Amino acid sequence: MIWMVRTHGDSHPYITAITKQLRFASGGFPVAHERPKTEIVVESTARQDFNMLLLTIFGATAVVLAAIGTYGLMAYSVQQRTQEMGIRMALGADRGRTRHLQGMRLAIIGVSLGIAAAFGLTRYLASFLFGVQYRDPLVFVTVPLVLSAVALLAVWFPATRASRLDPQQAIRIE
Repeated sequence: MIWMVRTHGDSHPYITAITKQLRFASGGFPVAHERPKTEIVVESTARQDFNMLLLTIFGATAVVLAAIGTYGLMAYSVQQRTQEMGIRMALGADRGRTRHLQGMRLAIIGVSLGIAAAFGLTRYLASFLFGVQYRDPLVFVTVPLVLSAVALLAVWFPATRASRLDPQQAIRIE
């Protein structure tokens, strides 16, 4: 037999009194497994909570790996253009114009494609989520902003470094 007793506030102070009354009402049968409803809910949603924790860890790891990959790719592409920047500066181009953020086009295209793919694929993850929207606006804004900021820094620092080089030195870099 299962009894559910509703109390106002915390139920722990009432457990001994409720147990005593249930024993009296049942003719002396022992009462076992007294626990609050919050504990029952926690036990029943433990699997979903664990799945969400795993998805959160994997998602955060994916964002970190994407940021590292984006930084590496963008910094490499700008470094490859150091010689071109040296030639432009040798021909009289302004140092500020030589470091214009051409690499950001690639990053913006990548972020746009990523948002579209994520928006399309989130419905497949809906069965794993408990108490969270599967198209959470915070995630769809934060992750692209973080990756765009990483791409901006990855383009800006190498381009600034290359524009500070002497044009003759920049031309000789291979």
